[in-house]
Amino acid sequence: MTVEMVIEQRRRSLGGGLDVGRVLPFAKRRMIGPFVFFDHMGPLDVQAGVDRSLDVRPHPHIGLSTVTYLFSGEIVHRDSVGSHQPVRPREVNWMTAGSGITHSERFEKARAEGDHLHGIQAWVALPDGAEEVGPAFSHHEGADLPQWREGGVSGHLIAGRAYGLTAGVRTHSPLFYAHLDLDANARAEVPGDHPERAAYIATGLVEVNGTPYGPGQMLVLGAETSSLKALAPSTVMVLGGEPVGERFLYWNFVSSSQERLRQAAEDWRAGRMKLPDADDAEFIPLPDDPFLKPPAMS
Repeated sequence: MTVEMVIEQRRRSLGGGLDVGRVLPFAKRRMIGPFVFFDHMGPLDVQAGVDRSLDVRPHPHIGLSTVTYLFSGEIVHRDSVGSHQPVRPREVNWMTAGSGITHSERFEKARAEGDHLHGIQAWVALPDGAEEVGPAFSHHEGADLPQWREGGVSGHLIAGRAYGLTAGVRTHSPLFYAHLDLDANARAEVPGDHPERAAYIATGLVEVNGTPYGPGQMLVLGAETSSLKALAPSTVMVLGGEPVGERFLYWNFVSSSQERLRQAAEDWRAGRMKLPDADDAEFIPLPDDPFLKPPAMS
């Protein structure tokens, strides 16, 4: 078997007209390596003057790293460790929540000028021994994120090690995450040195072992799958890594301990988690039943 499972995105509304295609977590496949959450955001055309309902107000995380990567558009990130950083196409905002962080994501350019928003939001669960590391944020662009072009494939390494390259993003467990743009009929290799791997088709049409797959599908790959072929110009995200063990999700929190999740929820409800200094006038309240609510965007 070359494709073990196909996960179809499920559309979710985050408000303000912004829809996402939620891929992970999925009932029959909660994680791919350490990747515990994967949202395809947009695409969405935003007219100048849109109200603030599109923004993601300050909210908390523990036990994970969030990864923001855009194909187009701009998002402004602010957090409780003092970061204030826009992210633009082919850049990475990597935020490690660890023992606890709060942040917001604002669409300031969209409100001022209009914008075309399209990108991927992912969460990477922290491994045992690193779940409670101190919170941190880093922004990466240019040489930190190696790029290459070969055989009709343009590649961009977002995090980890793959294709003989290493990204500048600090990770806490072995993984890879890359953006591939394929010309029609081009064949892309999928890194094979990790036990869990997947390919997500953002646009276009690809073929694996004679079977076509289209936009919004994540292909969970078997160990023998080494490549995929584009039947049309396509954008594909490839990802994977070493499993980190069982993880529980509770609203925006990830942990190996359900008791730790309850503590985080109570800390947020009681106002014990610091808001971003530059964005502390509002926040997202804890839902009445966090297990039944979709997470905030990241």
